Amino acid sequence: MEIINRNQVKADYQKLVLCIFLDLVGCFSYALPFIGEFFDVIWAPISGIIMLSIFKGNSGKVAGFLEFAEEIIPFTDFIPTFTLTWIYTNVEWKNNGL
Repeated sequence: MEIINRNQVKADYQKLVLCIFLDLVGCFSYALPFIGEFFDVIWAPISGIIMLSIFKGNSGKVAGFLEFAEEIIPFTDFIPTFTLTWIYTNVEWKNNGL
């Protein structure tokens, strides 16, 4: 049986809220026609660096690159890269042979 650290669980869920917020910031460019694409050019490297700082190791490096690419490529802002990375790093995947 695994002992659950309540402080770690709280920190993980606070990180999830931050990830959802950052995904919403990335989607904000859809609200600003024409100006939004310029926002993406500025936001893409910033969001990649933020991703690297939130998620450490190889997961953070890959996710940072994917976040940068997702923000810089037009019409892909709807993908919640921060939230998907949180799920990938925090959900315990069980291989039950299916």
